[in-house]
Amino acid sequence: MKVGILRETRRWRDRRVAITPETAVLIRKNYPNVEVFVQSSQTRAYTDEEYRKAGIPVVGDVSDCDLLIGVKEVAEDALVAGKTHVMFAHVAKKQSHNQDFLKVMAEKKITLIDYEYFTGKKGNRLVAFGFWAGVVGTYYAFRGIAKRFLQLEIPGPEQCYDLNELHHQLKKVEWPAIKIVITGGGRVSSGALEIINQLGIREVLPHDFLHREFDHPVFVRLDPQDYVKRTKGEFNLNHFFQYPKEYKSAFLRYTKVADVFIPCHFWNQDSPVFFTEKNLKSSLFGISLIADISCDVAGPIPSTIRTSSIEEPFYDIDPTTLTEKSAFSSPSNVTVMAVDNLPAALPIDASRTFARDLYEFVFPSLFGDDHDGIIERATILKDGQLTPQFSYLSDFLED
Repeated sequence: MKVGILRETRRWRDRRVAITPETAVLIRKNYPNVEVFVQSSQTRAYTDEEYRKAGIPVVGDVSDCDLLIGVKEVAEDALVAGKTHVMFAHVAKKQSHNQDFLKVMAEKKITLIDYEYFTGKKGNRLVAFGFWAGVVGTYYAFRGIAKRFLQLEIPGPEQCYDLNELHHQLKKVEWPAIKIVITGGGRVSSGALEIINQLGIREVLPHDFLHREFDHPVFVRLDPQDYVKRTKGEFNLNHFFQYPKEYKSAFLRYTKVADVFIPCHFWNQDSPVFFTEKNLKSSLFGISLIADISCDVAGPIPSTIRTSSIEEPFYDIDPTTLTEKSAFSSPSNVTVMAVDNLPAALPIDASRTFARDLYEFVFPSLFGDDHDGIIERATILKDGQLTPQFSYLSDFLED
């Protein structure tokens, strides 16, 4: 099997890679039936020379490889007909912006394997960038806090080499006595806590967060039972996941006392919204900065009206008109961060972790026997045809 490591071609300046030089060496050492080639790139965080020093051939064209591995969607003209592509394809939830992309892959008889659906026997995801999304998104939150509350500029995460440098930049600042609310308890929130805990910011219980004042910064992390209520009966987490329409928001009370909101939750479109446009207009709404790591546009947070970029991560929302304004243009506005490719700002650390997880949890099935169905569950197209588990995409594909 020939494996080609693709350069990123669809998203400008995405410097991540799915297989780092050290992981490529491990593949070559432990899978003698697999040859690895890396496509030359001028922007990748790991340079061509680093791969060459590791003994990995650097080539311009990888179209003769059997398996092509990237991170995000590739440019349509980079799709190689009849080959197997592994990527975050962003098609399985019928994302309209990628409908034509899926059609092209089908026409080219491509086999598409999506990282998002590499799961264990219990449905747990095996590889993800969520932790690094939490790290970078929370760094942005503190960058916004510095600008909004202290009129202080600190470097963007893309200007920092790694996580250690992020911590170093933030520890230079004496942070004000603000209240931060975080929603969610998975990989993303663990990344958020990596930043917050390194700063020594104290965690408080929901009751204290709601009813006490503090002379130092504090945060509260909320699970679903803290921010939703069942309309009839007691809260049950599994029931909430299965029947989200039977719940209503209990989050509004936090909007009255929090200064900063960092959403790290997973949101189902049938779940209740956290607050409404009417709530945003209220004089009781106290949140002035929302670092929306979850980034569900037209979703549970009405101030997230669009995604933003690493180059321009912030924008303001005028709460009275719900219209976009320039970032940090008025203290009465709500400042929003809604970057949708956060890990790309810290490509070395994000790539290293992702590649190690692929090597440990996925490559034994990808390069050997798929006894546990890991590859099968993640295969959306097989030679251009939808697989049975993704047959629900047929109308999306044919429309």
